[in-house]
Amino acid sequence: MFCVADIQTGFGPFVAVFLTTQKWTQLDIGLVLTISGLVSLVGQIPLGAMVDAVCSIRAMAVLSLIAIGISAVVFAAWPIFPVVLASRVLHAAASCVLGLCLVSLSLGLVGPAGISARLGRNAAFASAGTGVAALTMGGLGYYVSSQAVFFLAAALVVPALTALLRIDAAEIAAAPRPREASGGSWTATIAGVLSLGRNRRLVIFCGCVVMFHLANAAMLPLAASMLTLRSSEAATVMVAAAMVVPQFTVTLLSPLVGRGAQRWGRRPFLLIGFAALVVRGACFALTGEPYFLVAIQVLDGVSAAVLGVLVPLTVSDLTRGTHFNLAQGTVGCAMGIGASFSTVMTGYVADTMGSYTAFLTLAVVAAAGLALVALVMPETRPTEAGEGRQSRG
Repeated sequence: MFCVADIQTGFGPFVAVFLTTQKWTQLDIGLVLTISGLVSLVGQIPLGAMVDAVCSIRAMAVLSLIAIGISAVVFAAWPIFPVVLASRVLHAAASCVLGLCLVSLSLGLVGPAGISARLGRNAAFASAGTGVAALTMGGLGYYVSSQAVFFLAAALVVPALTALLRIDAAEIAAAPRPREASGGSWTATIAGVLSLGRNRRLVIFCGCVVMFHLANAAMLPLAASMLTLRSSEAATVMVAAAMVVPQFTVTLLSPLVGRGAQRWGRRPFLLIGFAALVVRGACFALTGEPYFLVAIQVLDGVSAAVLGVLVPLTVSDLTRGTHFNLAQGTVGCAMGIGASFSTVMTGYVADTMGSYTAFLTLAVVAAAGLALVALVMPETRPTEAGEGRQSRG
């Protein structure tokens, strides 16, 4: 997870930075990012069904890592529009598949009894990798070139592959496998989606994550914009710190969330994650001090730790291995829809009524999500005695 997070960090803000240095227009950069974003959003459901259907989750993860490495090299070496577009589409699809495979591998290795703690450790390593990679790649981009960031991302595929191939395939095969043997066709995918649509608790959970990301996605970008208007000199450093602080907060909290969710249930932690988002939105509305921005972002780390562990864990609870990856893709699609509307809604409110009202609007949306979790979302922790294998990890 640490190496994968390192690799994926290179495909964040560094994409726009590199393309800008190559004299790309903002329109072309936006078009490439939008198309790759749509692939990530729309592709999650069919790609989830595909992962459910494959014979070897580990082999699919290996192919996805190789595809990401190729996309990084191609992107950096030939920054022309058709090549860049193709590499971004390849990266978006491979990243979706890889994310699904890693959760499936975790479930296959430790079983339902150990998945909560395992997901907590996964999130901790991923967050630490993101934080370290952001600092390393930022320094590399500053002292060497923005192009070098993507060659480093490609090189990091090697240790990730090494770690992946050291997993004992026999242990994965012996574990309860979260896939449907009959999946793969469009008919099977549609049938699977319809089956998931009849899962009332999963539908409620999708509604919860839509509300969360509708409130969360635009919060830091809006805060960064307001900070830049008030103090452009401090903006770059403060925004960078505001991005790094939550990552290390997640590293510290995720294992605790994983163990606690197994002991006390999922709903208490979902309530904490949504409540932290409500408080964060209210705090952003009440202060414009640059240094408070970083302190407030600790709350972002709390929410990210909770959702990072609880989303795949709750999906595992609600599917019990049936259409597991298809359900992951469906929830991921719901998250993307919420995030997409968040930026549009917040931009409109900020332009017409001001940033104070925009932050309050996001806080109200988060409060509505909190109410949905509190009043409608049931507890999903399995209660059957002895369900699943005992954790070996």
